[in-house]
Amino acid sequence: MAIGRTREKILDISLELFAQRGYSAVSIRDICGRVPIKESTLYYYFQNKREIFLVLQQRFEEKAAALMRRMEEEIAAPLQGGAGFGGGVTQAFFEEYLMDPFCNAFLRLLRMEQGGDETLRETYDQWMFERPLTFQKKVFWALMEQGILQQADGDVLAVQYYAPIFMGFERYLSSGELTEEKKERFRREAGRQITWFFQERGLI
Repeated sequence: MAIGRTREKILDISLELFAQRGYSAVSIRDICGRVPIKESTLYYYFQNKREIFLVLQQRFEEKAAALMRRMEEEIAAPLQGGAGFGGGVTQAFFEEYLMDPFCNAFLRLLRMEQGGDETLRETYDQWMFERPLTFQKKVFWALMEQGILQQADGDVLAVQYYAPIFMGFERYLSSGELTEEKKERFRREAGRQITWFFQERGLI
């Protein structure tokens, strides 16, 4: 197995195991048994299990930040109401973040480990709550500034909008196998709630 391929295999298997069992419950031996390689070979690529986690975390944050930047660029243009309102941004958040295999696995890992690690709790809070809510607040404040949405508390609107999305994530996407059936149920139920939210405010 080529050097680059071996390193990527270690990362892939590690994330898979971390997302299934939690970081603390997975040993170097577990990872090596699945790759499969000798433990001494793994230490050629990574100093320890923590370094594997930190590489995965960096990749996750880079990917998530790039998505957030792209969504912010999309809302920088004048916003319009109508049947397709918010569809592109919502789809990107669903498909490329919450249901993306890599991002979903890392969010599951953070969710499981946050109770025992303050740093991971803060990371989970940032990427599951703070960043999405901050982005959504920008959308609603922009709509109000443009006169498309009636004046209201943008912070409250962001929570009202995001709550059913988070509930759907918890119910369908945060544990067990990430099946197509679960993803479709999430799309359908979260999408229905979002449509109702926009309809109630006269945006679609």
